[in-house]
Amino acid sequence: MSGDRGFLRRAGDADAHAADVWLRSFAAALPTSRCAHSAADVRDWFTRVLVPQYETWVSVAEDTGTGVLVLHGEELKQLYLDPDRRGQGLGDRFMALAKQERPAGLSLWTFPINTPAERFYERHGFTEAERTDGSRNDEREPDIRYHWSPGA
Repeated sequence: MSGDRGFLRRAGDADAHAADVWLRSFAAALPTSRCAHSAADVRDWFTRVLVPQYETWVSVAEDTGTGVLVLHGEELKQLYLDPDRRGQGLGDRFMALAKQERPAGLSLWTFPINTPAERFYERHGFTEAERTDGSRNDEREPDIRYHWSPGA
């Protein structure tokens, strides 16, 4: 593992900084989408819910959070990278970890306005299962549900 890209580890109580990765990534990947929650609410959500209650992984380089992966059941709930770390293999490493942790399969949601995410998931073997008008998500953005099954 290159120190430049950081390493992956389970998140602990001190890793609420993953919320800042989420905030930076959301702003960069979805600049036209309204973030439905304030930065303070996102940080609180990471501190009270995601880190202690879900299987949350982080990547850290030079004491700075560079990525976050959240799994819950068969769902990949969150995969966000610091915008400066995209295209360096970090997302591939998180995806390999997710598949290792959920070898029976995964599902996830993404927004079609985030075409790089669509390409990334499709490159990793995910197939589109459903599209919605966004009425069920906080951002009210149309979204796509993807599934991955081993051997598919």
